[in-house]
This record gives sequence, C-alpha cells and structure tokens, in this order.
Amino acid sequence: MNLTFHSRLLPALLLLAACSPAQAQHAECTVDMSTRPGVTQRILVITPEKPRAAVVLFAGGDGGITMEAVGSMPRLGSNFLVRTRQQYLERGFTTVVIDAPSDKQSPPYLSGSRQTAEHIADVKAVIAWLREQSKTPVWLIGTSRGTQSVAYIATQLPQAEGGPDGIVLTASVVRDQRSRAVPEMALDSIRIPVLVAHHRDDGCRVCLFADVPPILGRLTATPRKELMVFDGGISVGNPCEARAYHGFNGIEREVIERIAAWIAP
Repeated sequence: MNLTFHSRLLPALLLLAACSPAQAQHAECTVDMSTRPGVTQRILVITPEKPRAAVVLFAGGDGGITMEAVGSMPRLGSNFLVRTRQQYLERGFTTVVIDAPSDKQSPPYLSGSRQTAEHIADVKAVIAWLREQSKTPVWLIGTSRGTQSVAYIATQLPQAEGGPDGIVLTASVVRDQRSRAVPEMALDSIRIPVLVAHHRDDGCRVCLFADVPPILGRLTATPRKELMVFDGGISVGNPCEARAYHGFNGIEREVIERIAAWIAP
C-alpha cells in the first residue's frame, strides 16, 4: 500500500519524517522543498528499510516530468531511469526521481537550464535533504540529457561544499550544438567516483559510443572511474528515445544490477 505525502510549506524536517522508514518503506512519497526564493523542487522518494546509499535519478530530454502530488508522471514516465526506479529500491537504495523545479514546469522545462547556478542550487538542496534523511552517501545518476545535469553539477559543486559523493552517467550526451556536451565540461575538476555506462549500439546521433571513451580520459582527478559497455536488448522506434538501445531496453535489470554493485560493492 502506497503512502503519498505532499506539502509545499512544511519545514524540511517534517517532510523528512513523512517519508521516513517505518511508515513509508517502499512507498512513493512526493516532497516539495524550497530551494530558491519563490521556487520549490518536487521529488519522488522511495525508502528501503536499511539504505546502502541514496540515488537521485535525472531523466533525459527536457527533464519536465510534470510530477503530480500523488506521484503520477504525465511526461517521461518511460524514461530509462524513471521506469527502473523500483529496481534501485530493490537493491537497497533510497531512490529519488527529480522533476524540473516549479519555475520550469512548462516548455522548455530544463532545456537550456541544466548548466546554470539555479539548477545547481535546486540539486544541492535535494542532496542536503537526502543526506539528513538517509545518513548515507548520495549519488547522482543521469541518462541522456540528464548526464548534462549530473556531470555539470559534479564539476561545479565539490563534495565538501554539498556536492554528491559519486555520479553515474548513462547514455551520455557526447555531442551537442545547443549546450556543452559531457566531454566538453571541466571533467578534470571532478574528485569523486564516476561510472560511465553506455550501450555499444546506441544509435542516438548525440550519444554515439565511439565518442564516449574520451570522457574517461578527461577524468584525471577522480579516485575511481570505469566505463561499462552493454550489448543486446531491443531497439524500438526513434534511436534517441527510451525504448531504443539508447534506453537499455530489454537489459534494464543487468544494467541496474551492475550499476548498483559499483556504487555499493
């Protein structure tokens, strides 16, 4: 039975209690927190009994999930990370799906805003809230354009200043004419573990596997890094969409299992 909690005005500590273990284990709770003046950030939280770590999942595309207070997701529900969120829970992770903030709840949503100070402020607040809740390391996981959020935040927000404990980049954007692709960022400034996961046959023109290895070469300061390459599955429709190889369609469990084992061996 799911317990859904939602409030825009209660302080963070009270929000925390509503999604804490005894009542809300395995339930999907929505939480809105104040992150900037006049702006709230909505997240969906699922809490295991004994968290090993916490993961914040960043959808691709424009990032506008338009999550409702009851937890339903009118947009991007089939996104690779969004549709597999329960699999992270099954492996002992406090799992968070992050939406676009309240001031980005209409087109173009997060398009053009993933590499901004405002986006960093919103995510920093989520990381702080999660650290207080789970008492575990907090990792950011992005897929497709979500990797542009995660990688940029890692380059701009050090762990000691409220940044993540590690990041995972899946189906990374490696070419982009509209904003910086992942290899173009200051990756040499990242000093936390970085896992890069990619399908060998990803057919999305901005995410071709041949352009992925240079990411690892740019990560010169991270204490731990790895490129995981996946094969197989099913590719359906647009090569840049969630049901193509780009979204690890048909091999989700293998991908999540290996990512989970890398985050918390």
